[in-house]
Amino acid sequence: MENKPANQQEENGNRFQFAFGRINYILMIAGLVILALGYILLSGGGSDDPNTFNPAMFDSRRLVVAPILIVVGFVVEILAIMYKGKKQ
Repeated sequence: MENKPANQQEENGNRFQFAFGRINYILMIAGLVILALGYILLSGGGSDDPNTFNPAMFDSRRLVVAPILIVVGFVVEILAIMYKGKKQ
């Protein structure tokens, strides 16, 4: 098979197609936002003075909500990669 210039390929109907569709990219961005929010909620809780204990480190936000958001973000990312749009 011979290599044709790009303009001849377009004239013959062979168009370049992306690996993912628009919905895939939207889902990927949503997954990244969820992951970022989970990591932001996970941060903090430390103390400036190493001799004092800060109970905020064991808050339910850091132990429950943030890990759930991180797992949901990874699931959304996997779904974004695996999703195939409807055939036209």
